[in-house]
Amino acid sequence: MKIALGTDHAGYEYKERIKQYLTEQGHEVEDFGTHSAEPCDYPDFIYPAALAAAQGQCDRAIVLGGSGNGETIVANKVPGVRCAVCWTEELAQLSRAHNDANVISIGARTVSPDMAIKMVQVWLETPFDGGRHAERVKKIAELESR
Repeated sequence: MKIALGTDHAGYEYKERIKQYLTEQGHEVEDFGTHSAEPCDYPDFIYPAALAAAQGQCDRAIVLGGSGNGETIVANKVPGVRCAVCWTEELAQLSRAHNDANVISIGARTVSPDMAIKMVQVWLETPFDGGRHAERVKKIAELESR
């Protein structure tokens, strides 16, 4: 799977750990930055990562920041993105199973590095349940087209 990564300075160290984990698991990574812990503006890096997932350049995207909230807001501005901010393995699993989330947002100031890796693992391994959830995801797409 090809995974886009995007972060601001607050999530930089987690991004680097996640990038290493992903490559060790055999995934291809496209890193949209940032490339240091120097203060920066998260929309500059989150939007391109989310866009890559929405346009099919990457299969999914992982975005990071301090809380994950701003990153989720930016990612969800991209048509076709369903980004969920997660802070537990269960939320990561449900975001895929029920919402077919193609982007996950993680707050580096809200979870441990080990939890971030566990959430990424669960999120990547969980398939979309479809069924009644597919109708809801379809309605989300219809809202975007208005």
